[in-house]
Amino acid sequence: MPKVMKVFTGNANPQIAKEICDYLGVPLGAAEVKQFSDGEISVDIGENVRGADVFVIQPTCPPVNDNLMELLIMVDALRRASARRITAVMPYYGYARQDRKVRPRVPITAKAVAEMLMVVGTRRVLSMDLHAGQIQGFFNIPVDHLYAAPILLEFIRNNFNDVILVSPDAGGVERTRAFAKRLNAGLAIVDKRRDQANECEAENVIGDVRGKTAILLDDMVDTAGTLCNGAEILMQKGAREVHACCSHAVLSGPAIERLNKSVIKSLLVTNSIPLREEAKQCEKITVLSVGKLLGEAIKRIHNEDSVSYLFV
Repeated sequence: MPKVMKVFTGNANPQIAKEICDYLGVPLGAAEVKQFSDGEISVDIGENVRGADVFVIQPTCPPVNDNLMELLIMVDALRRASARRITAVMPYYGYARQDRKVRPRVPITAKAVAEMLMVVGTRRVLSMDLHAGQIQGFFNIPVDHLYAAPILLEFIRNNFNDVILVSPDAGGVERTRAFAKRLNAGLAIVDKRRDQANECEAENVIGDVRGKTAILLDDMVDTAGTLCNGAEILMQKGAREVHACCSHAVLSGPAIERLNKSVIKSLLVTNSIPLREEAKQCEKITVLSVGKLLGEAIKRIHNEDSVSYLFV
């Protein structure tokens, strides 16, 4: 008897869950996920999941702690309802930047999140563009790590000419080099100095950007300080115009104000995280959907097929 696939979602990004279900041709599972008056999460699974192959779509984006707790409690509820296998589909993995000890007496929170997911009954994880690829090793269960690169690359090819791909810091060089190779474009690096969290100062550019359309590439945009500072120095070094491209649009704090005031002409992101209302009003932001990419990965996981061709 074939396994039954069921797809559920919390409140983090119901729109992408709907896109995935439309691609798969399955209805979104019945689940009531709400909060009590004191802020505690309440979950009620409204249909039979016994023996089912269950996928819970829940990026742990802001509000991070609420969305993480929703995911953990949903997985626990599904496990207690005798689901055969539960896969956490996390297009955006919150706490990923806390992936190592940068000074004494600090936690490795990305590892703690992985352990919580396993303890409650998660048996597989599907994520996209992890901030640090080694987070896969924090799990003792299979982790499928997708990349938004094919979708972003297609848009760049069709909309920009004479481009140079720019890494906003040394840590992103490998990602940027892969994009540059696929586009047969040049590569540059912004030499960045960071004094404290969410604050940085761009110092120099390694590479010739004069007369080029510079595209800053990063895995996420949070407060937008890195991108805006990088864009400013690229223009000073002679770039014709500057655009930015990121998989995850966290866009917290002063991000939208900074973007509006910056020399960045456009920001390309995916819908791994839903845009907050202020961001939706920003004309510089273009959102591409990764619903079909995630849907195809879910289909292949359910059918026990290889998903390696989706890895770019």
